[in-house]
Amino acid sequence: MAKHKKHPGYLSTVLSNRCPRCREGNMFEAANPYTYGKVLKMNETCPVCGQPTEIEVGFYYGTAYVSYALTVAFSVATFIAWWVLIGFSLADGDLRVLYWGITNAVLMIVLQPVFMRLSRSIWISWFVKYEPDWKEKEIKAETLERVVPAHMGNW
Repeated sequence: MAKHKKHPGYLSTVLSNRCPRCREGNMFEAANPYTYGKVLKMNETCPVCGQPTEIEVGFYYGTAYVSYALTVAFSVATFIAWWVLIGFSLADGDLRVLYWGITNAVLMIVLQPVFMRLSRSIWISWFVKYEPDWKEKEIKAETLERVVPAHMGNW
């Protein structure tokens, strides 16, 4: 009986910032999102399967929408957690909602590099599908849209 290698799932691939095609290679040069100067520095291609990370010029502009959705979801989650654990009150002098707002803002600033990387990982996973047989299948030039090396990074 042939033994099949278990591949990581979609969610673990996205959360670990792995290549969506092979689900093995790191998309970013530095594994730590807090490495100064390398927060968004991506490998040009996946170090494992060779999948380009910049599919077209300005490809990652759409990550602003994903990042916005992530931060709204995070804020809603912290609001609900605060409400359940600490509570809110409309009484005069109760500043718990202000404390939540300050705590949420600080957490969002601290987690911003994580949100930015995660939004890029989610965005590329919507356009590059998992290929279980990536070792046998080459990346075809026609699958890449408008990649013009002279215009890479001109945004």
